[in-house]
Amino acid sequence: MNTRANRPRRAVAAVGVAAVLLAGCSAASGSETAPDAEPAAAAESEVWDSSFVHEIEVTFDEGEYAAMVETYSSTGDKEWISATVTIDGTTFENAGLRLKGNSSLRGASVDTDPTALPWLIRLDKYVDGQSLDGYTQFVVRSNNSETSLNEAVALELLDLAGLATQEAIATRFSVNGAAEQLRLVVQNPDDTWDTENFATDGILYKAESTGDYSYRGDDPDAYDEVFDQETNTDNEAFTPLTEFLDFVNNSSDEEFAEQLDQHLDVEAFATYLAVQELIGNFDDIDGPGNNSYLRYDAETGMFTVVAWDHNLAFGGMGRMGPGGLADGRGGGGPPATRNGEMPEPPDGMELPEDFAPPEGMEFPDDFAPPGGGRGGEGGGVGFGGRSNPLVERFLADETYSALYEDILSELREELYGTWAAQKVLDSWVEVLTEEASDLVEASTIDQEAEAIEAYFTTEE
Repeated sequence: MNTRANRPRRAVAAVGVAAVLLAGCSAASGSETAPDAEPAAAAESEVWDSSFVHEIEVTFDEGEYAAMVETYSSTGDKEWISATVTIDGTTFENAGLRLKGNSSLRGASVDTDPTALPWLIRLDKYVDGQSLDGYTQFVVRSNNSETSLNEAVALELLDLAGLATQEAIATRFSVNGAAEQLRLVVQNPDDTWDTENFATDGILYKAESTGDYSYRGDDPDAYDEVFDQETNTDNEAFTPLTEFLDFVNNSSDEEFAEQLDQHLDVEAFATYLAVQELIGNFDDIDGPGNNSYLRYDAETGMFTVVAWDHNLAFGGMGRMGPGGLADGRGGGGPPATRNGEMPEPPDGMELPEDFAPPEGMEFPDDFAPPGGGRGGEGGGVGFGGRSNPLVERFLADETYSALYEDILSELREELYGTWAAQKVLDSWVEVLTEEASDLVEASTIDQEAEAIEAYFTTEE
């Protein structure tokens, strides 16, 4: 398991929990960041300092924007356009800008307010070497809440659990001189991010929402729109991924139990699943968005699942503000929205046959809310009801399931019982209240924070 190199925060990952594993099922250590490892960017960088609200201004040609949105609407392709980007007073000409997201872009048109859309900013897309404090990529996230507190807190809890995560900052974001909006901006996992989080060479693969973890043979072309190779674009570097998927899908139960720890950092994976459960994030590795990265360690030959996309954490599927506080869990009920009606679901969700809406709430005819948590008979079908063979087989194995349950119990106490999560939330609330209450009312910040606090329980 890795420890963040660029920010010395206390990792509270389950120390000693690996003893639950039987002999031969030890966790990998190759992905752990060396104490003396140097991050790719300067440690004193302010660009990812979350203690204040940053400012990002973007300007671009309206005609190019309209053509880009039209292309996306008709083909699904996300084209780049040139933009002038100013971050905290530093201006970058001819930076790259493109849409970033899937379900968050549903219904986007030329009439959509571009300040409200999700974006990927790449400073060096057209100008080699253009960066801010060594960083080139910034993801402007979408969220159903007004504060994005749910994703900001979730990302920090991943860090506290000892897992690779993304830095996040609150920003005043505006496009072409429009009114500023409060937007969360996070790191995009790239070469710089990979160097910061892992001490060894490796390859990063992004799971696409249109794909899954099935094995489709050893031809890389068969995985088009299934996995994107984010680092080391050599075609031969796709081989570790296809071999891993072959093992996950085609090994016998005995082979899976005995050999998984030779292919996967099993303790890190159990920790990943436990954190997703604690933050109520149904849209994870086995959720409708297939949100995850796979990171191959070239030294150990093993994979690590990297968490990505947490805008639906802590009941974030619906509005978390006034009139629509998310239901705390325990069990994790779906939240209400402004008009008392559930929002449209992400692609791929299925309505459980025995599901009944909360009293007084009506669902749209085609709505399908998330199911319950992990485990249960068969195990491995996530909050969105989507099947992932790695999760299914991991939780179906008695030893790995026991590891997951023990880490879940320990992390529940470490993150929620020690007030660690509460301190993270309080720090974000303080920043937003002091510096962004002109963008989001203080009462909304408090209400959305209360919705997240409802999850901070040590009760199983």
